[in-house]
Amino acid sequence: MPTNYIDRLVLSALLIAGCIDSLAQTSATLPPAVQETMKTARLPAEALSVVVLPVQNASARLQHQAGLARNPASLMKLVTTTAALDLLGPVFTWRTPVYLDGQVRDGVLHGNLYLQGSGDPRLGVEQLWLLLRRVQGLGVRSIQGDILLDRSVFNVPPQDPGGFDGEPLRPYNAAPDGLLINYKSLLLQFVPDAANKLARVHVEPPLAGVKWPASVPLSNADCSDYRGGLKADFSNPLNIAFNGNYPLACAEKTWPVAYAEPERFAARAVHGMWLQIGGQLSGSVREAALAPGLKPVLFHESPTLAEVVRDINKFSNNVMAEQLFLTLAVQKRGSGSHALAVDVVQTWWRERLVSLEPPHMDKGSGLSRDARISAQALAGLLQWGWAQPFMPELLASLPLTGLDGTLKRSKSSASAHLKTGSLRDVMGIAGYVDAANGQRYVLVAMVNHANAHQARPVMDALIDWTAGIRPSHEK
Repeated sequence: MPTNYIDRLVLSALLIAGCIDSLAQTSATLPPAVQETMKTARLPAEALSVVVLPVQNASARLQHQAGLARNPASLMKLVTTTAALDLLGPVFTWRTPVYLDGQVRDGVLHGNLYLQGSGDPRLGVEQLWLLLRRVQGLGVRSIQGDILLDRSVFNVPPQDPGGFDGEPLRPYNAAPDGLLINYKSLLLQFVPDAANKLARVHVEPPLAGVKWPASVPLSNADCSDYRGGLKADFSNPLNIAFNGNYPLACAEKTWPVAYAEPERFAARAVHGMWLQIGGQLSGSVREAALAPGLKPVLFHESPTLAEVVRDINKFSNNVMAEQLFLTLAVQKRGSGSHALAVDVVQTWWRERLVSLEPPHMDKGSGLSRDARISAQALAGLLQWGWAQPFMPELLASLPLTGLDGTLKRSKSSASAHLKTGSLRDVMGIAGYVDAANGQRYVLVAMVNHANAHQARPVMDALIDWTAGIRPSHEK
């Protein structure tokens, strides 16, 4: 191991150890503005954990219940993405290979075509279209055989998409998949046509064998609950129905919906897209293990890990985080199970953040009732991450206060890059804040309480307090 790398690890460990010492010595008194917002939100002081400290030294400015392990919700994605940037590198990509098992003559493949999933988190509608167009670029227009999907790169049991919160049609509940296509979700687009008193319905990706109405009637209702007004029925996976109408006042809208039969989504999407681009298929699209001895004829390459991490953290994409979590297991242990992914991250944590208690995690996304981590540990992770070569990629992946991603609704006017997290009874923020004294601070705050949904003003108050830290001579 290079000497400078060892030196960097030692320096990081000393810095984190100093951080712990300083946190133990800092007053636990919350700023008055934060106390006031806590009171308004009916949140007791014991519901909050918070840490504020500079990115490059150990002098903490604020701490309150910093060592208490709490449910972090999506803040756990910071653990997954930071570990991945360190272990895989920002330019890592997923490569999805395509195989031909047969001869191509006069535009016809006499045999089977294989798609072997690599765990790519970003294989969306556009990417699937491009992949299949590249197959046609090989001279394949008709397949006298089957399209076979190998999804075995991940070893995950079937999951009930509604098991977490009873919302099986919410895309955030999509399960990871070795061949994940468009997050196993449909994009339903509604385009009003006032002259004909209807809204045209467009669905992506096209799913073979699935029907939906070409249009729905328009109404003069307001746009406060257009989804409810449509009276959608997704109970039959082969027939999407709308028994209501669509408000003209809504203009164009796109409604993402998880497909009601997720285990069949990839096959239907591949089949539907192949037919849409003019391909012919005599057989079916089905799952099968890759036949031995075949060599890939092309690869579809994903965006870089830095770009994927940006999507995960900016928009708190759960299934992408799970794909990345399982990819760590594939790359470091040779098999993509959750148990191995947990082992990879725990081992990494103990090697890199030796003075901090590792998180308890069962998933990479934080979509869990059992996950736990302390504000102290998250702050130490962010301080360590600031000293790493991939710091620019990590920083750029975090939402900007009031401007984009999950922080777009923030009322704070501060300059900050912060990951958000929320579940029932959980709300939190973690990241970096620019202060008036010219320094950048790590801020971590977590609320675990039945009234956590009212804690957004508390988070904004903490951001503003951190941003307001002034030079010592101005105090």
